[in-house]
Amino acid sequence: MRRATTILVVLAVFVGLLLIEACREAPKLGGPLNGLTRQQREQFGKGRVEFGRVFTPETGLGPLFNANACAECHEDPVSGGVGDEAEVHVAVLRGGGVCDPLVQKGGPVIQQQVTPALKTALGIDSEPVPAEATARATRTTPDVFGFGLLDAVPDATILANADPDDRNKDGISGRPNRFFDGRLGRFGRKALLPNLREFNAGAFVIEQGITNPLSPDEGTIGGNPIPAGVDPVPEPEISQQAVDATDAFVRFLAPPAALKFTEAAKRGRKVFSNIGCAKCHLPKLKTGDHPVSALRNKEVAAYTDLLLHDMGLELADICLGLATPSEFRTEPLMGLRLSKTFLHDGRASSIEEAIRLHGGEGESSRDKFQKLTDADRQAVLAFLKSL
Repeated sequence: MRRATTILVVLAVFVGLLLIEACREAPKLGGPLNGLTRQQREQFGKGRVEFGRVFTPETGLGPLFNANACAECHEDPVSGGVGDEAEVHVAVLRGGGVCDPLVQKGGPVIQQQVTPALKTALGIDSEPVPAEATARATRTTPDVFGFGLLDAVPDATILANADPDDRNKDGISGRPNRFFDGRLGRFGRKALLPNLREFNAGAFVIEQGITNPLSPDEGTIGGNPIPAGVDPVPEPEISQQAVDATDAFVRFLAPPAALKFTEAAKRGRKVFSNIGCAKCHLPKLKTGDHPVSALRNKEVAAYTDLLLHDMGLELADICLGLATPSEFRTEPLMGLRLSKTFLHDGRASSIEEAIRLHGGEGESSRDKFQKLTDADRQAVLAFLKSL
């Protein structure tokens, strides 16, 4: 009798835990992941403050920059969201297929604003585009929701989905990009950056001219030294604690919860898969054995494989790492409904237009989409607008 009672108590506790998990509300947009510790939630809160911190030349801004705060670009509809800014990126594809991002000449990101002191010193309003640049690209600002989960996906999972030689003959040949030191890339429109920590630390200096312990070099002005006296704040211009807090905010940002699917959206999800879109936009990825419980062994409905795919000549712009001009990382679709423009350069004003601009490996699915009945096309769009 005592043993039976013990078993019933254990079962009751187990069922109770399942019910709690099932009833747990999805995080609010712009809020932290469920399952964080109190200390991690505190780090998230401190990081939100750092993410919104507005810099001035007196606190380290510039002398070259694109924005004066992380949240200036990642702002819509909440901090961490998309932005309406557009950046200029450059590169040179040299002989033998070697990609030169023109780092020594100020590339690949060209800063479009300067501090008053730099303008006085050099008489410029933005960083000059290197004369050697043979390709130029426009990049819109994506949201950073759920990036901590993407960072926690094991390399082996990404590589397992690669098929660079299209051995299964399905027309899809996703391949990984590699950072300059050979590490697997996953962040950025060309999937060059290996991890979220470097992505965040690099953004401080590339986008705001804010040096930090992980990215201590201010860089150059188109390859030339920064004139003396125009940058009054010694390096590093922010502390490791500030970088860590910002990293915690981005890392713990929850992905947007999908809207409740209508019957049309449910049908659209099936059609999306049937016409081959899900071969690149994988519905789910799973994180690995991460030290943070909220990121450990979690399924994330990111709709990406984090691999490079050839999108055709019409969308081609610059090379980066191993990525050719026409290759781009499969864009995560979680939070797609929050965007106002689409594709890497914002050229598409609607989801349907973005689909119709898919070429290369996306051409087959694009053509199948266009041949759908109007009802099925609208169902696919209803599904995508629910993400």
